[in-house]
Amino acid sequence: MPDILATRSPPKGFVGYLWRHPTIAVGGFLLLVMLFIAVFAPWLWTKDPTALAPVMRTRNPSAAAWFGTDMLGRDVYSRVLYGARVSLIVGFGVAFFSSVIGLFIGLVSGFVRWADSIIMRIMDGLMSIPSILLAIALMALTRGSVGNVILAITVAEIPRVSRLVRGVVLSLREQPYVDAAIASGTRTPVIIWRHILPNTLAPMTVQATYICAAAMIAEAILSFIGAGTPPIIPSWGNIMAEGRALWQVKPYIVFFPAIFLSITVLAVNLLGDGLRDSLDPRLAKRV
Repeated sequence: MPDILATRSPPKGFVGYLWRHPTIAVGGFLLLVMLFIAVFAPWLWTKDPTALAPVMRTRNPSAAAWFGTDMLGRDVYSRVLYGARVSLIVGFGVAFFSSVIGLFIGLVSGFVRWADSIIMRIMDGLMSIPSILLAIALMALTRGSVGNVILAITVAEIPRVSRLVRGVVLSLREQPYVDAAIASGTRTPVIIWRHILPNTLAPMTVQATYICAAAMIAEAILSFIGAGTPPIIPSWGNIMAEGRALWQVKPYIVFFPAIFLSITVLAVNLLGDGLRDSLDPRLAKRV
C-alpha cells in the first residue's frame, strides 16, 4: 500500500513554514488586513471622521452609514477605520521603543555585574507600580497626544523587557564560549555584540508582540477614561468613550470599535504564540 498510495510531502519554503505554524498564518493575515485598513482608510468608502452632521446623529446602521452615526452625527464606520491608525501606531511604536531600550538595559545589567544591582532596583521600583497607573500618572504630567501616549506606555513596559533580556543574559554569560572569549582577551562590548545579543533576539521578538497587544489595550483604556489621545482624534478608545452614555439604546457605537480592537489584539497574540512555538527549539520538535 505505501508504494501504491504515496504520501504527500508537506510544502517547503515560506509556504511550508506557514503550513507548520498555522497560528502565524492566521495572526499575520488578520494583522495584514488591519494594516491594509489603516493605510487605505481614505479609499475604503469613508467620509471625514471629524465632520459633524447634527441632522444625522444617532442613526442606526444602514446603507447610508454602514456602522451608524454617533451623537454628533459623525460616521462611525469612518471613525473606526481611521482609528486603526492610532492603535497600530501606538502598538508598534511602544513595541519598538520598549524593546530597543529594554534590550540595552538588559544587556548591560545582565553582563556587567556591578551595574546589575543599581539598574534592577530601578526597574523593580517601576514594576511595583501597575503599568496602566504609571501610564496615567505620566499622561497627567503632559498633554494628550499620540506621541505622549507612546512615551507613557513605553516607560511602563521597559522594565518587563529588561527583566526578560537580563534573565537570558545571565544564563548565556556562563556558557563555555563566553568564558573562552573572555580568556582570549575579547573586549566586553564585542562579546555582547557577537555572542550575547544574537541569542536574545528570539525571546525579545516574542515579547515584543505581547507588548504591542498590551499597548493597544492600554491606549484604548487611556482614551476611554480621557487620559489618552485628544477627543478630536478618532481612536477606538475615544469612540467607545463617546458611546458609553448611549450604550443601552445605541450599542453599535461601542460594539464596532470593540470588535476591531479585539480582532487586532487577537491577531498580534496569535502571531506571538506562533513565533514562540517556531523559535523555541523545545517546542519546535513537537511541531
